[in-house]
Amino acid sequence: MTEKTLTGLDDLAPLAVRVLDELKSRDKMIATAESCTGGLVSGTLTEIAGSSAVVDRGFVTYSNEAKTELLGIPAGLISTKGAVSKEVAVAMAEGALTRSRADIAVSVTGIAGPGGGSQEKPVGTVHIAIATRDGSTQHLHCWFADRGRQAIRLETVQTALTSVLNSLDSESTY
Repeated sequence: MTEKTLTGLDDLAPLAVRVLDELKSRDKMIATAESCTGGLVSGTLTEIAGSSAVVDRGFVTYSNEAKTELLGIPAGLISTKGAVSKEVAVAMAEGALTRSRADIAVSVTGIAGPGGGSQEKPVGTVHIAIATRDGSTQHLHCWFADRGRQAIRLETVQTALTSVLNSLDSESTY
C-alpha cells in the first residue's frame, strides 16, 4: 500500500478506472469471488459508469457453504486447508472463471477482524488469486497491519485490483 492512507472506496476509483480501461482495451471480461471483502472489489469496479462492458459477475461467498455451492470448492478442501488459505483462494478464482463468461477472475479470502484471527493466521491475513482463461493462476499471500476491519478490507481491494492490472500487464499473449 502506498503511504497515503485510504479513507474509503472513493480513493480506489482511479485504480478501478485503470482496471476497466485495460480490460476494455483487451476486450476481456472479469469476474470476482469474494469472502472477506463481501463484494467490495466488484462494487468498486461497478461504481464506474460503463463497467458493465467488462464486469461479468461477482460471487460473494462469505460462508463456507457458499464457496462450495456457488464456486464448486470441495468442502474437504475447506476443512483441511481452511477457508483462508492459498488453496481455497486459487479454487475460488478458478471456480469463478469456470462459472462465468469472464476471461480473468480475482478472488479474495482473509481475516478482516476484529476477531477470528489466530497465531497461525492473524487478523490481516489475506489470500488473493487471479485465474485466466489461458490456464494460469497466480496467488498472493498478504499480511496487512491490524489497523481495523475497514482498513484491511480497503487494502485488500486495492491489492486485488493492482494484482489484476499486473496480471494483464504481464500477459502479452493473454
